[in-house]
Amino acid sequence: MTKLKLTLAILFINLFLLNSVIAQVDTLMVFSKSMNKNIPNLVIKPDNYKNDGEKKPVLYLLHGATGNYKDWATKAPLVKKYANDFNIIIVCPDGGFTSWYFDSPVDSTMKYETYVSKELVEAVDKNYNTFANKDNRAITGLSMGGHGALYLAFRHQDVWGATGSTSGGVDIRPFPNNWDIKKRLGTYPENKDNWEKNSVINLVYLLDGDLKIIIDCGYDDFFFDDNKRLHEKLVERNIKHDYIERPGVHNWEYWANAIKYQLVFFNDFFKRE
Repeated sequence: MTKLKLTLAILFINLFLLNSVIAQVDTLMVFSKSMNKNIPNLVIKPDNYKNDGEKKPVLYLLHGATGNYKDWATKAPLVKKYANDFNIIIVCPDGGFTSWYFDSPVDSTMKYETYVSKELVEAVDKNYNTFANKDNRAITGLSMGGHGALYLAFRHQDVWGATGSTSGGVDIRPFPNNWDIKKRLGTYPENKDNWEKNSVINLVYLLDGDLKIIIDCGYDDFFFDDNKRLHEKLVERNIKHDYIERPGVHNWEYWANAIKYQLVFFNDFFKRE
């Protein structure tokens, strides 16, 4: 066998092995009563999943602003392999173009907090073999989704037992004109209370130390200073958490790398029966 043929053979085998462990992927349509519409969600199941098989922990994985429910699977495709590696179900909701995962106080058609924390969780537990408890349910995301994951977990600690954020917009107040936030909360000068109440960094008072938290942000990310301040605030209040800061910017290369470490964190948390 020539060197070229040997190289091609090895490449083929590696691709075969990678593809052989790709998880099962469903699109779950969920009707949101709160928003009166159907919403698509990607559900990644490990290869050993059976409809009548063992129950699995669930990780909810949120996309960023201007993204959609397919982002994680298409732009960081190894998440499909990680569902196998960690024997979990990964759910990627569609959080709207720029919903910020709020129940908007100024737009009654935007109720993504209710959707993700109640309607979607109920639908996933109804349609899949899951441990329907917070000890086997975690939520994380990137950018807008990092904000959303912490926001939802801080406010619904009965739903999620662990949460994370990568490059999360954990303090929205410095960005009054970005990413349609003012469409969700109203303009900052006229609606300061909305912005204060819905910034993750101001929700630390809700924590009692039981929620498991991991935060990750790159030095050169425009959200870095906000993440650093959130970390310091958690330290001041003796709230245990994992905090990672390292070289990196606000891009998919960083997020695809970060999710590996967060999955190790969540896997250690899950209390499989």
